[in-house]
Amino acid sequence: MSGTIRENKDSVELLRFFTCGSVDDGKSTLIGRLLHDSKLIFEDQLEALSRASLLRGETEVNLANLTDGLRAEREQGITIDVAYRYFATAKRRFIVADTPGHVQYTRNMVTGASTASLALILVDARKGVVEQTRRHSCIASLLGIPHLVLCVNKMDLVAFSQEIFNQIRHDFTIFSTRLRIRDITFIPLSARFGDNVVERSVNMPWYQGASLLSFLEDVHIASDLNLQDARFPVQWVIRPQSEEYHDFRAVAGQIASGVFKIGENIMVLPSGRRSKIKDISLAGKSLKVAYAPMSVSLLLEDEIDISRGDIIVPTDNLPYFGNDAEAMICWMHEIPLHIGRKYIVKHTTQTTKGVIKNLHCRINIDSLEEERASLLELNEIGRVSLKTATPLIYDEYYKNRSLGGFIVIDEATHATVGAGMFFEPTKAPPVPEYVDYAI
Repeated sequence: MSGTIRENKDSVELLRFFTCGSVDDGKSTLIGRLLHDSKLIFEDQLEALSRASLLRGETEVNLANLTDGLRAEREQGITIDVAYRYFATAKRRFIVADTPGHVQYTRNMVTGASTASLALILVDARKGVVEQTRRHSCIASLLGIPHLVLCVNKMDLVAFSQEIFNQIRHDFTIFSTRLRIRDITFIPLSARFGDNVVERSVNMPWYQGASLLSFLEDVHIASDLNLQDARFPVQWVIRPQSEEYHDFRAVAGQIASGVFKIGENIMVLPSGRRSKIKDISLAGKSLKVAYAPMSVSLLLEDEIDISRGDIIVPTDNLPYFGNDAEAMICWMHEIPLHIGRKYIVKHTTQTTKGVIKNLHCRINIDSLEEERASLLELNEIGRVSLKTATPLIYDEYYKNRSLGGFIVIDEATHATVGAGMFFEPTKAPPVPEYVDYAI
């Protein structure tokens, strides 16, 4: 689940971020202003926005409609579903998820945040830090988002007051001591008029920081990617059906995290068989080194039985392994989570059946405090014990988001009903000792 991408053909980083906040804090307007003032809106799009605004009797172009794509969203003036927008500048590429502010759409917000590296949380300068501010900040913390930007919006409605901005920053700083977010930035802005969105505002000379776009272009995200724990979930086994390549057997997939090198000693889980990497191939070209999130094929020195769902790891850096796991789950379905009910668990390329053995607590996402509960309702988050039919191969979520997350699927309807994050096990060793099965 990482938000930073580098491609061989394009060295420009990709930053995934999402916006959230209370209803009518201006999330969609902020994204629209960001695109408009960056000259990233086509003329026909701007004309369509102008016509739509005139039809609704609005005196100016409603930039929120760039992301509020559903008719119900436009009519009600709220964001319901997650809307994704791609844009790029000379410095960086971006994918932004505009997520809902309503409490009942918390699951949508979790979906939009699941792959993000940065959260933009909007606060209405007139209202300050409210319940939804705390709620969304707590969810961002639970999801392991490394960077958070508190955008104090609608500064034009409080006469661009430095005192009001400082008070909001003070209030949030006190609250943020409970969060697991290491990097928090505060920016005062007006999405409606563009103050501090793309260009620095002349109305707030007391603010000496960067504009929002400048910050997004320059925020350091390279270290967010886990390059320590090499993990390669196998997606496909390559066996060409020809005489020329009758002995060729490689495995293809996307490196979830870490770095792999030719000659490296590896283990295939769950079988425990060992080998060495003989070759790494990307688009027909051989590489000496490959790193996340590159999609490559690995050729091993030994002919080992490997199939989709297996995970290749270094022998000196092993993940956790077992049928029992502790996890945090965000429940995303109208039918509550029930202890003892069977579900399908999908983790990386592996799919297995599982059961929720125990619900230890429900998390109050306004305060991060634990509460007793017998079930989880829609949009609630709780800590559970999970048992699966086949062993899971995983890392702690906060250490490695790529191998630490999973989804829960209903057996009957095949609907996604939950999203989970693994904890470090309290007792089990990383993996059992295996004999060397290499041929």
